Amino acid sequence: MAEKGEGRRDFSETALDSEPVFDGVLLHVRRDAVLLPNGARATREYIRHPGAAMIIARPEPDTILLERQFRYPLGRHFIELPAGKIDPGEDPLATAQRELREECGYAAANWRHLATLHPCISYSDERIELFLADGLIHVGDALDEDEFLEVMTVPLAEALAWVREGRITEAKAVTGLLWAEKIRSGEW
Repeated sequence: MAEKGEGRRDFSETALDSEPVFDGVLLHVRRDAVLLPNGARATREYIRHPGAAMIIARPEPDTILLERQFRYPLGRHFIELPAGKIDPGEDPLATAQRELREECGYAAANWRHLATLHPCISYSDERIELFLADGLIHVGDALDEDEFLEVMTVPLAEALAWVREGRITEAKAVTGLLWAEKIRSGEW
């Protein structure tokens, strides 16, 4: 696909002014006045996010680690892949390694970066670095004191069935599981 400067029209917007709306512990909301390509002005509200790392962790080639945890904004439990926030100055691989250890109790002998995902492009600058972890060794978990979750080792085929059945609906997990299936089948 051609990008800017390669025969495509430029629809870039130019920031004219920016103001903080909310500065939280994790999220920071901004409101910008922007100049549109046609010369008109508009307002853009968006969330600044530090980024995250997500892990496709495979105890065996046909199994995957999943987590079940309560997510307050929707008031229910979700099944997800292990993931966590990138700390300031932290390398995304170090984040993935830390989160796999803290949340699931595993270290991995083999790591591979798979992709960078942008889950919420219309209202956030969040990026998720997706990693594959193989050669898992159980070393014991170290959950944060405010973190409560259940770790499950599930056959990949069963996890994919949960996606089809609507039991897994969290978008990062759906993407990661479909990616894991492509890897398992040898397509990717």
